[in-house]
Amino acid sequence: MSRQGSKNQVVDQSETKLNWDQILSWRLKQHHLDKREAPEAMFDVINDICGLQAQVLSYTELMLLARVNDIAPGLVDQALWEDRSLVKSWTIRGTLHLFPSNDYPLWQAALSTYRHYLKGSWLRHFGFTREELETVLAAVAEALDGRMLTREALAEEVATVTGAEELGEKLLDSWGATLKPASFRGHLCFAPNDGRNVRFTRPSWWLPNWQDIDPQEAVNEVTRRYLSAYGPVVRENHSRWIGVSPAQAQKRIERLGEAVSLVTVNEVNHYVLTEHVEEIKASTPAKTVNLLPGFDPYVLGAARDENNILADDFKDRVYRKQGWISPVLLVNGRMVGVWNHDEKANDVEVVIEPFTKQPKWVVDKVEKEANRLAKFLDKTLKLTWQG
Repeated sequence: MSRQGSKNQVVDQSETKLNWDQILSWRLKQHHLDKREAPEAMFDVINDICGLQAQVLSYTELMLLARVNDIAPGLVDQALWEDRSLVKSWTIRGTLHLFPSNDYPLWQAALSTYRHYLKGSWLRHFGFTREELETVLAAVAEALDGRMLTREALAEEVATVTGAEELGEKLLDSWGATLKPASFRGHLCFAPNDGRNVRFTRPSWWLPNWQDIDPQEAVNEVTRRYLSAYGPVVRENHSRWIGVSPAQAQKRIERLGEAVSLVTVNEVNHYVLTEHVEEIKASTPAKTVNLLPGFDPYVLGAARDENNILADDFKDRVYRKQGWISPVLLVNGRMVGVWNHDEKANDVEVVIEPFTKQPKWVVDKVEKEANRLAKFLDKTLKLTWQG
């Protein structure tokens, strides 16, 4: 591999050795966890960290609270359903995410390259032929154009459009799974609820200033953004995060050519954006403490086999069964505990469970962060340490 690299080759800087103190210090900055940003930077922050995972919608406000000043309760709902400046849909890995509306076409174009739902195993599991699935996807696009429909109403409309009641019923079989391909194709996103009933609509109708983007250009940009937020990485890190095979992940990274460099971390080659190598080398640890909510992007994107981020003995307390990701106590970019909060009528009870005893400066900063949470919730803080 060429040391200078070329437009089509990754640059070999493997003689550059980076350590995890440097990497985590730099990564905190990329995730806006070293210092909070001004409110007007909120959408830039969301773009920088590659979206907000939204299995628990209330957690998305806490993700922003950790990164942005002057966040107010209800901000996310207003952005989603009134301003339409955020959009909610199934995206990366088929999981629910929020993205800024003006950036969502990029992500949708990249996700349109997903092909796993066209494989025989997926089709057999959900009872489709390839032709039936394509028919249903086209019908979803037609049904949602200019309308907001509940899942049941969408199923009925698909049955009408296709003339096949059984095809409409397939949208009711398994929550989300049979709707995700429509999301990847750009036919479906979430709309405001009708009471307690979730509704869907078509992004190109719902969102302002929709534009189609070339899928391959979108993949390249998404890959670059991932490396900007989570580098340095090995291909398996990107594979798990984006939801493609390791070989595909490596091809996506190497397609960026000289914009990417190989560096050495713990005697293993890692990929990083070339423009960031010197920044990481110059990064030095600062005393940072963060209370990250469940499903925080920083935690989701971290290498799960890297003890310098989270010790093996405690991995099952963060990455739990059935895909649940715990709220994390983060100190200098390392996961050193978990926490939870419980809202009462007038109080919020915050319980910190450190994996090991923490120094006084950490305890003091945790109290400051917990008080910030209580103020956000307009509650009185009750803080407890366990273990």
